[in-house]
Amino acid sequence: MNERLQVLFLANRIPFPPYRGDKLKIYNLAVRLSRRHDLHLIAFVQNRKELKYRKDLEPYFRSIQLIHLPVWRSWLNSALNFLGSEPFQVAYFRSRAMHRAVRSFVNGQHVDVAHVQHMRMAQYFRNVRSVPRILDLPDAFSLYWERRNQVPRAWYNRVFDALEAKRVRSYERITSVFELNLACSIEDLEHLKAAHPNAAFALLRNGVDLEVFKFKGHDYSRNSTLLFTGNMDYAPNVDAVTYFVSELFGKLRAEFPGLRLVIAGQRPVKRVLELAGESIDVTGFVPDISELYATADIVIAPLRFGAGTQNKVLEAMAMGVPVVCTHIGFAGLEINSGEGVFMAENSAEFIGHIRNLLQSESLRMQTGNIGLKLAEERFSWDIVSRQLEAYLRETAQNAEKNADS
Repeated sequence: MNERLQVLFLANRIPFPPYRGDKLKIYNLAVRLSRRHDLHLIAFVQNRKELKYRKDLEPYFRSIQLIHLPVWRSWLNSALNFLGSEPFQVAYFRSRAMHRAVRSFVNGQHVDVAHVQHMRMAQYFRNVRSVPRILDLPDAFSLYWERRNQVPRAWYNRVFDALEAKRVRSYERITSVFELNLACSIEDLEHLKAAHPNAAFALLRNGVDLEVFKFKGHDYSRNSTLLFTGNMDYAPNVDAVTYFVSELFGKLRAEFPGLRLVIAGQRPVKRVLELAGESIDVTGFVPDISELYATADIVIAPLRFGAGTQNKVLEAMAMGVPVVCTHIGFAGLEINSGEGVFMAENSAEFIGHIRNLLQSESLRMQTGNIGLKLAEERFSWDIVSRQLEAYLRETAQNAEKNADS
């Protein structure tokens, strides 16, 4: 086998611009892996405007195929799937054109190993046996839906959540056909191993770009600004900020009258926009989110459901900003509470951790510095990409050995 691998990346969204978790991960991995391997990309675009981003990806991929799957078609796929058995999010990304593109590529070109992003895209390599396959799971989706179903919501949401959770648990068995499946946190990994003992799993942590989120010193003397970041049409984020504002923020403001909350992220839905007020800023899309981290005193992550590792937490750690979070994603950090991040088991603890940080400059500095050190040692994309490179090479070599035996 050549030292330089031929790797096919299959992505559910074009990985540019890298402003959201699934795009951000593929982009950062590709930037680094392309220095030593030949990468190829097949990905969906939702509208023709996204085709302009091809030029931004060409430095990293030897070939790029972008398959147009308009939003109306995805919603129709989901609607037609109501009486089916697949998860709605799998149906959402169903495309004959994508099936044809994958078949044509693997039949027409040598591929050492395929990197398939997300359970949603597993359908395109389910029956492809000629190429060794790695399924990269950003979240353990069965864990995500299990937790989502436990959060009090409107009855129609609970009905849908229960239905999707059942379908996801069943569909997740598709992991058994892949040579290797990657989970982004220890918590997700243990959940998936227990749920699917016949499948092969390994850990590939999420990362943070230490050049984009670069620590340039931080003013720990300030104690007036809380920051929440994320895509603000993503259900866990919407639930988190509405819960925080309705249940916790008023109590903190009573103790700290000058306290402000900044909610930053693209596509804020109506429920989020309505939170804006004298002490709450809803920014919408911010081109350079690192500037907001630099001006924040505490980053909050009050998520009540979800899985995986939260990018907002890693980014804050990389910039030396103390974080207060719930248990969602905390176990995946493999740290103790207080090591850059304070974890709260309930609302009272969440308020208590914020209060302690607001009252102590030394605690803010100590917490931020510990988080910075951990981000540099454990969560750099350079470290993560080298781990993925090892998995890619091992999977390709095992397939080659099996073919020769």
